[in-house]
Amino acid sequence: MGYCPNTPDEIREMLAVIGAGSIEELFAPIPAELRAKSFDLPPGMSEFELMRIMREKAAAGGAEIVPFIGGGIYDHIIPAAVDHLSSRAEFYTAYTPYQPECSQGTLQALFEYQSVICRLTGMEASNASLYDGGTAVAEAALMSLRITERNRVVLDASINPLHREIVTGYLHGLSAEAVEVAPDGCCSNLKRLIDSIDEETAAVVVQNPNFFGSVQDFSELAVKAHEKGALLIVSGYPIALGLVASPGEMGADIAVGDGQSLGNPLSFGGPYFGFIATRKRFIRNLPGRIVGETIDNQGRRGYVLTLQAREQHIKRHKATSNICSNQSLCALRGLIFCASLGKKGFEELALLNYDKAQYAKSSLAGVKGVSVMNAGSTFNEFTLSLPKDAAPVVEKLLASGVAAGVPLGQYYPGMDNALTVTVTEKRSKAEIDRLAALLEEALCS
Repeated sequence: MGYCPNTPDEIREMLAVIGAGSIEELFAPIPAELRAKSFDLPPGMSEFELMRIMREKAAAGGAEIVPFIGGGIYDHIIPAAVDHLSSRAEFYTAYTPYQPECSQGTLQALFEYQSVICRLTGMEASNASLYDGGTAVAEAALMSLRITERNRVVLDASINPLHREIVTGYLHGLSAEAVEVAPDGCCSNLKRLIDSIDEETAAVVVQNPNFFGSVQDFSELAVKAHEKGALLIVSGYPIALGLVASPGEMGADIAVGDGQSLGNPLSFGGPYFGFIATRKRFIRNLPGRIVGETIDNQGRRGYVLTLQAREQHIKRHKATSNICSNQSLCALRGLIFCASLGKKGFEELALLNYDKAQYAKSSLAGVKGVSVMNAGSTFNEFTLSLPKDAAPVVEKLLASGVAAGVPLGQYYPGMDNALTVTVTEKRSKAEIDRLAALLEEALCS
C-alpha cells in the first residue's frame, strides 16, 4: 500500500459505489496472464523515479531512448500539477479573452505569467507570449528596427541556427540587413561584435548560453551598443536563469527565448511558447497581447488587454506585429511550472542541471580522443571534439537507445567532429556513465 494514496476504508467505499466486492473482482475482466503479480518496487521513491520504472516495465524490458539532445528543446521534469491545472476547462479552450467581464481568470493568469517572465529576465514589461523561441528572436529584431529607425541587425552566429534563419527571413521581407558574426571557437566573439556596430545598426543579437553551451557576460557589449545608439537583444534558456545572470542584469534592452523547458513536454516539436520582455520605455513597440491590471468603477482590481497596437486595431503599417495569437495554454503551463517550484526550487533545479552537466563533461572528456571545446563556463550543455565525424557516432549510439547529442557539422562548416551534449536534471549518473562507455566503444570500433 506504500504507493496507494487511498486508505482501506476509502477503497471499500469506492468499490461499493461501482458495485465491485473487491479489488480482485474489479480487475477480473483482465485475463490472469496479463495481470502483474507484483511490481517489486523499493520504498521511498520520488514520483519521477517511480514513473521511469513503470514505463520500463510497461515496455516489457525495452528501454526508452535516453536523450542527451538539447539545442533549444529540453527534456525536463514536469510537476503533475502542471498537467492537472492546465487541463481545467476554464483554461483548456480556444477562446480569446477580448471581453474582460467574461475572462478575468484567463487574464489574471496571463498577467501573472508576464510578471514571472519579467522576474526571470530582469525586465520591466512582457507580453502574453509568442509562438516559439525563433519567432520571439525575430519579433525582437523587428522591435529594434522600429525603435531605432535603422535597418541593420548584427547576429552572433553562435545563436541557434534555426532562430537565425527565421530572423534572416523576417528581415529579408523588409529589405533590412542581417549581418552574421562568426564565433571564436565555441564563444561569442565580443570584439568582432562590437566592431560590427555602426550608425545603421539597430541591434546586436546574442544568445546566453549559446548554441554550443557557452555562458558569457555581455555587459560590455551592451555598453558599446548603447554608445552607438543600438540595442542589445539577449536570447536566453529560462532554466539557466536560475543560476546565470539575467539579460536585464547585463544591460540588455530586450530578452527573448523559448519557454518549452518551463513545463511543456517535448511533444514531437510543439506546440511551445516564446517569451519576450523589454524595458518599460519600449513597451509600445512590444508585439502581441499585453495584459494590464486596473481598477473598476467600484474600486475592485481587474485585468484587461491593453496597448493592443496590432493589425486588428490600427492601420497595418503602424501595427507592432502581425502576430495574431499568443500561446496562452502553453504559457499557462510555464506559469504553473514556475509557481510550483518557487524561487528557491527554481534555483535548485538550475543548480542540479549544472552539477550533472559538470559530471558528464568530466566523464566524457576522459574518453580517449575526446576533448571539451568550450573555453569558459557552461550551464547544462557543452561541445565535445571527437576524433571522427560525429554524425555516424550519434547514429551508432542511437541504436543502443542513447541519443548522444547534436552533431554540429550540419550547421557549422568545418565542425563535423563536434558534438553538443545536453544534460538535464532527468539524466541519472548511470545514464551518463553508460553514454561515456558507449561513446568510448563507438570511437574504438
